[in-house]
Amino acid sequence: MQLSHFYTWVIHGPPPSYSSSSLPLTFPPLGTLVLEEGVVDGWFSLFNRLGDGVSATQEVAPLSKLKQSLKVLTIKDLPGLTADTSLASPIQRFRNLTRLDVDIECHKDQCTFKLNNDDATEFAMALPRLESFRFGRTCCSNTCATTVACFLSISVHCLGLQVIEIHFNTTNIVEDFKRIPEDPRLQHLRSLPRCQLHSLVGCYQIPLILDEPGVETVAKGMIDIFPSLRRPGGSWSWVQLAHKIEELSGDEKTPGTSLVSVACCLSSPDAFLNHT
Repeated sequence: MQLSHFYTWVIHGPPPSYSSSSLPLTFPPLGTLVLEEGVVDGWFSLFNRLGDGVSATQEVAPLSKLKQSLKVLTIKDLPGLTADTSLASPIQRFRNLTRLDVDIECHKDQCTFKLNNDDATEFAMALPRLESFRFGRTCCSNTCATTVACFLSISVHCLGLQVIEIHFNTTNIVEDFKRIPEDPRLQHLRSLPRCQLHSLVGCYQIPLILDEPGVETVAKGMIDIFPSLRRPGGSWSWVQLAHKIEELSGDEKTPGTSLVSVACCLSSPDAFLNHT
């Protein structure tokens, strides 16, 4: 706790059991923090205690330096962890994050992603400097409450965003895109600048069934929200969508960009990430 130039910390164990009277007076101004399996609850509990109170002998809360300095937060593969507000809320205190990687994998028969569109919007507003936003590995359940409706808020509030992986339900994706321009809650965002996102990661896991008009509607909706997007990919429907996005974006002369990414994605998620 006394190492004032301590920048990167990979934590494999829980924090010490501090009493209220023995809490650290300060916390290192870390730039990168990695929480390994099984330790996130304990450390977030400590962060809550350090971030809330200021003793009579202190001018600022013990966590104040970390809240300002932390740029990269990684939460590694955590079996049984759920992506819900109890996990999202503590992360939102680190408003200067540029990279967030929450590595939660859904169970075989159950999606562990429990956030909704409002939660995703709140998250984006709290972390406007995000450049890479990956909150759980996507899955094929297609039961989550988030839809493409949250993408507009994310794009507007996180203008530096380049990569995102987040669950979104595609069951009614065509109607969801059609409703976005009519949603009164989103009207104030329609005229604002969008981010330069180029990679929508993890689509290979998400089911997508579209007819030809649906492909065009979804492609136009994606381009409207993410003007620089070139690389969604997964099933054959995602391949068609990738091609349509290129066509509507005027990139037909270089179709390999998206289709190569899709091919990598179909064969291996890791190959896709390396390619992007």
